[in-house]
Amino acid sequence: MASEPSSRVLSSFLDYLRIEKGLAPLSIAAYTTDICQFSEFLEKRKRLLLTARRTDVREFLQQLFSHQVDGRSVGRKLSALRHLYRYLLLDKKLEHDPTLNIESPRQWKVLPKALALDEVEATLAAPLTRHSANPARNTKESAALAARDRAMLEVFYAGALRVSEIINTKLEDLKLEAGYMLVRGKGDKERVVPLGKSAQIALGEYLVQSRPTLAAGKRSGTSSGTSTTAAASARNSPLLFIARGGRKLTRQRIWQMVRAASAVSGRAASPHMLRHSCATHMVENGADLRTVQTILGHADISTTQIYTHLALDRLRTVYKEHHPRAKAR
Repeated sequence: MASEPSSRVLSSFLDYLRIEKGLAPLSIAAYTTDICQFSEFLEKRKRLLLTARRTDVREFLQQLFSHQVDGRSVGRKLSALRHLYRYLLLDKKLEHDPTLNIESPRQWKVLPKALALDEVEATLAAPLTRHSANPARNTKESAALAARDRAMLEVFYAGALRVSEIINTKLEDLKLEAGYMLVRGKGDKERVVPLGKSAQIALGEYLVQSRPTLAAGKRSGTSSGTSTTAAASARNSPLLFIARGGRKLTRQRIWQMVRAASAVSGRAASPHMLRHSCATHMVENGADLRTVQTILGHADISTTQIYTHLALDRLRTVYKEHHPRAKAR
């Protein structure tokens, strides 16, 4: 029974709606759209409509929220699934309703959008890939900019930094050999952010090969004396990441850089998405919320608790794998 194809289950349910409930064609079309969307979600998890679990339903709804589907539409899709599983229970095609006790979408705290791991990898590699793919612009300065952008993306993802934090980080805040940096966040509160090996390597290459090139750059349209003064000032810039000529980076430029890099993966990501991707992937891999709170620089743990359901999902998975009484005998 549980192996019955989802298409047959849906067809049976639609006949029920059409014949026994007497629903209008537009209503049936809406049910069809919503349930087909859930069925496609399940297929990626190697599940059928009859084998769906409560976690599948909840993560399906969460995915809708992450793609900015409004709460009313999410509520309609949940309602469609509830009607489907109520029908399947009455028809004795299953024993447990996976939509049972799923709270109303209006009560959810929406998890910020995050990139998948493969999307992160593509985004981080994008600056160097684009540079090497365009030999016509393969200058020393363009190579320096590509290495800088790669280093910034690595730091965004490694340390879950905000745009303002990465703009204002100073050279003296970076403790490269020790593998961490000092970050000044909201309210000028200082925190220690660890850096992974990948970020350390990217930063090392940027500092040795690229930053001096950017610092020595000259502004166009200035007199020789002014250019010399600007270059000297640039070399003495206290900031870790700099623009051409040692100028301070703008928020707009960093947003543009992240958006261009993420386009390679098919997403239009923001710096904040890299921050949330860091937190999401840490929790998915077993990090406790207190550690994530410290790295993100949240003053209150309640702000970090939007990631709670990820931690609970992992807890449930580990429990089922290791507890001797977790599986049905």
